[in-house]
Amino acid sequence: MLSHAIFVLVLPLISAAVIALFFRRSGSVAAAISTLTAAAIAVIAVILALHSERFDQSFEWMRLGDLVLSIGFKFDDLAALMLTIVGVVGLCVHVFSLGYMHDDPDRARYFGGLSIFMFSMLGIVFADNLFMMFIFWELVGFSSWLLINHYMDRQSAADAAKKAFIVNRVGDFGFLLGIAWCYAEFGTTNLTELAKATGGGAGEGGAVIAAGIPLLLFCGAVGKSAQLPLHVWLPDAMEGPTPVSALIHAATMVAAGIYMLCRIHVLMVPDALTVIMWTGTATALYAALCAITQSDIKKVLAYSTLSQLGYMVAAFGLGTNTHLHGGDAHTVVTTLGVGAAMFHLTTHAFFKALLFLGSGAVIHACHHEQDIFKMGGLRKKLPVTFVTFTIGVLAIIGLPGLAGFFSKDAILALAIGVNKPVFAVLAFTAVLTAFYMVRLWTLVFMGAPRSDHADHAHEGPWTLKVPLVILSLLSIVGGYEWFYYDVFQGAFADIVELSPDVHKSPYHTVILLTSIAVMVVGAVAAFLFYKPASTDALATKLPVLFGALSALKASFDRLYDYYVAKIQQRFAMLLNFLEQIFLAGLIVRGLGGIVGLFGLGARALHVGNVNAYAYWFLLGAVALWAFATGMLTF
Repeated sequence: MLSHAIFVLVLPLISAAVIALFFRRSGSVAAAISTLTAAAIAVIAVILALHSERFDQSFEWMRLGDLVLSIGFKFDDLAALMLTIVGVVGLCVHVFSLGYMHDDPDRARYFGGLSIFMFSMLGIVFADNLFMMFIFWELVGFSSWLLINHYMDRQSAADAAKKAFIVNRVGDFGFLLGIAWCYAEFGTTNLTELAKATGGGAGEGGAVIAAGIPLLLFCGAVGKSAQLPLHVWLPDAMEGPTPVSALIHAATMVAAGIYMLCRIHVLMVPDALTVIMWTGTATALYAALCAITQSDIKKVLAYSTLSQLGYMVAAFGLGTNTHLHGGDAHTVVTTLGVGAAMFHLTTHAFFKALLFLGSGAVIHACHHEQDIFKMGGLRKKLPVTFVTFTIGVLAIIGLPGLAGFFSKDAILALAIGVNKPVFAVLAFTAVLTAFYMVRLWTLVFMGAPRSDHADHAHEGPWTLKVPLVILSLLSIVGGYEWFYYDVFQGAFADIVELSPDVHKSPYHTVILLTSIAVMVVGAVAAFLFYKPASTDALATKLPVLFGALSALKASFDRLYDYYVAKIQQRFAMLLNFLEQIFLAGLIVRGLGGIVGLFGLGARALHVGNVNAYAYWFLLGAVALWAFATGMLTF
């Protein structure tokens, strides 16, 4: 099985290299190579997951003194689950791209970029140590930059790519510091050895670890998974092709931060988890409020992704529990947060990839129109897209029986037992989720067409429809235990069993009623506001609220713009001034000037006159005599 893992990791790299070297001008061949590679990855991923063998093996790559850098493979149930998600969703996106990017003149570069991304993401999944994970972490960032900037002739795409790259570097710097501190503390970054060093869990075995290490490592997740305050890059990243948004910015890359947190849960301490919990909760609420004001179909889904990622981070942070022992409360770290976060990561990958690809089908049918207020009436013109997109909407708002209902309830069950204020915020966020998603669905598919593009829309080819059907089925069955135990033969049992059992929760009835209530309230409110209108009903009926939400959305960008222009740029100008005066002036030019003066003096002594040289000889002899007799000292 190790050979299969090595093969599936290297395969997309070979695909990218072949496309770059031989088929840069042949889009059809490049698309075929990349898609067949994605199909092979999906098949091997499922085979690896179904096979009972799990392994953990590393190979020394580089030795720098006592520091050993290894390339290793840690394949457990967690990696098997993530590998399957990447493989299946990646294949769906590749097939969808065949139709969506059919007329793009730069198809070869696009599919080569997808192969590079698959290689980078698989490296993160298999990594058995933090150094290797960081290498592929940066490659994922490069892949994201490459694909966001696919339409490089558009300034907005170039700016979005640069923004994503720079913002992620901020989080990655903290991640790198956390890795270095982890190595200094434990003498290793190997995930298995770290688990042994911490006694299998940071809250067990009497191990006490400073919160600094997990919080610095969490910085990487804040950047990659777009959590507050480094969330600003993700909405702008929608400048890339829509299939890229589905693969990288909804289902896999942004989920890498959640996966990394689950990998390092043994390093977590309650204080760090509290910070993580509130960061995720705040992100979920903030992004949901911002989504209400969006008119671009992809940006609604982008802010929805931010909100759902906040749910996952909050779920992981909720992995603390308080037990009473002899009347004293002791807080210990549990793994329930890992199960809840990964459960929602899985279901979200299915229904959010479905929604993004569905939005791509709508955009393709409407001649690349993305304004939801210029759509309408598409339910009759795009029947397959309408049905599958509706399933995705119902899944994300938590209709009982669909995947999103089960994973969201697992998080709420964890929250209500650990931290009721977090439960209240997440429940209110669910109301907002139902509101903005039903708003989107109503304006896009209901009513009459509000533009010529919408009026003449028609269903795309089979390459656009088949992935939607597959993902819609997964969005239905992806929340049931039988799907993981029967279809996948218990391949992910170690992760599935970690998810909170809602039925055994003493708050089971409260959670069920809350889930149904928040879905109904949000959906009904959206229907009352949008019937469907040609203008933003929220802006016209509640202008003050709409203005406040719009200002909230733009607040972070304005804050960063102010910081860069008024603080960072001026500080850089001050450093440049000091560099010119002291370094380039006094030290470099100053020392050079002094040496030059000595040179001028030395040259002045060489006058070419024998009498002058005789006088200098006598003066030197006198000085030497004075020094030898002690009359002259230095």
